[in-house]
Amino acid sequence: MKAPVSAAKITARLAPAALALLLAAGCVSLAPDYQRPALPVPAEYPGAGHPAAGDPGAGLPGADQPAPAPADAPSPSPQDPAARIAWQRYFTDPALQRLIATALDNSRDLRAALLRVEEARALYGIQRSDQFPSVGVQAQGSRARVPADLNLTGQPQISSQYQAGLGMATWELDFWGRVRSLSDAALENYLSTEAAAQAATLSLIAQVADSYLTLRELDERLELTQETIASRAESLRIFRRRFEEGAISKLDLTQVDTLWQQAKALGTELERTRAAQAHALELLVGAPLDLPAGPARLNDEAVMRELPAGLPSDLLTNRPDILAAEHRLKAANANIGAARAAFLPSITLTGAFGTASAELDGLFAGGSRAWNFAPSINLPIFDAGRRQSSLDLTEARRDLAVANYEQTIQSAFRDVSDALSSRRWLAEQVDVLRATVAAQAERTRLAQLRYDHGASPYLEVLDAKRDLLAAQQQLVETRRALLSSRVGLYAALGGGSLAAATPGPGTAQR
Repeated sequence: MKAPVSAAKITARLAPAALALLLAAGCVSLAPDYQRPALPVPAEYPGAGHPAAGDPGAGLPGADQPAPAPADAPSPSPQDPAARIAWQRYFTDPALQRLIATALDNSRDLRAALLRVEEARALYGIQRSDQFPSVGVQAQGSRARVPADLNLTGQPQISSQYQAGLGMATWELDFWGRVRSLSDAALENYLSTEAAAQAATLSLIAQVADSYLTLRELDERLELTQETIASRAESLRIFRRRFEEGAISKLDLTQVDTLWQQAKALGTELERTRAAQAHALELLVGAPLDLPAGPARLNDEAVMRELPAGLPSDLLTNRPDILAAEHRLKAANANIGAARAAFLPSITLTGAFGTASAELDGLFAGGSRAWNFAPSINLPIFDAGRRQSSLDLTEARRDLAVANYEQTIQSAFRDVSDALSSRRWLAEQVDVLRATVAAQAERTRLAQLRYDHGASPYLEVLDAKRDLLAAQQQLVETRRALLSSRVGLYAALGGGSLAAATPGPGTAQR
């Protein structure tokens, strides 16, 4: 008759099979199936398919000509979405390219955003490790002396114990996907911070470009003003000489002097504004400005390219801030699974396998094998509503994430719509202002002729010259605003976010 098999042997034989079965059961997840919310915006941008008369860039010199590209940059197709056009290919002004590159290297805000990505990646690694058992080498030894009055033999006793082996710390069997849901949430939070860092990069590029354009606008306006100051100073010299000879009245001299003083006041104001703008650009770039000397007038068509608007649905995959909001929504959705799993029993395992002996030299002798296996189960019964409140909290946060996601899409839709309408109407405004400047120049010429022939007072010339300078200044401002609208459109469409797409952390092993 065979000897009965001990319970220990049965446990040892069945443990591997049971462990494999429990691991297979760990694929269950109680998280709701994720469904992307419907697009909360119209299918087309306002005015799409109904452009203003002429090209969107009408009014810019050479707008019908393609902008020159750097020699080492491939020319993008007119149908390339903004997200696939890297900023080096979109902004073709060499000085602006250098400023953007310097800003990306030096920006402390961008550096902090990238460090937050590293932080989120580390947190994901920590959370993901909870899905696997933690195994380590364990070794310990102890000696103890028991006094005679505490020993049944009435003699003092010294005992020793030595152990060595592999041990598994407390490991939760993920029956209901709680640990997996927490790992998924950590991954989505990591991807969210990565997309947020990309959004910060795009925002910095747009800020540098817009600040640079504003600085160049002020340079051009300042050059116009300085030319006007020099011209009016010469007119004042001539009129003062004519007054000294009695050819004109003091009123005419005073009016010419007034024109000169007004131009000087405008010049000093522009100098102050220009200095403040240069300081702001230096702060963005993080280094002293190194702009090449050249004509102050900006060559509008050589700064950047034109862009197709695409469709609102493109924003879902192109805008980094929308991607970040969706990853936060997915993280909130995964947390619901973890909260649901808290209502169900949890099983944890602890065990060790090795050798044990009362003598150090017998630690690895035959028959010294030792092991222990300690599964435990925890079934929650009463917690005064804590788990239900935790589930309610995760569901409320999921709903809040949905609202934030939809709001982000609506804000992105408005950004693109505003940029498109600005590009359209500012182009027409530039045309109107060019015609206005030409008309004001002719008015000034005719007013001067009338005054020279004694047909009108100098006040008419004064008004004409003042209006001409104002129109010239407004034209420069509007040309810059048109260029800024194109910068805004590039940023609003998620410019460059897919230009250097590489396998991201979303493909990481879970």
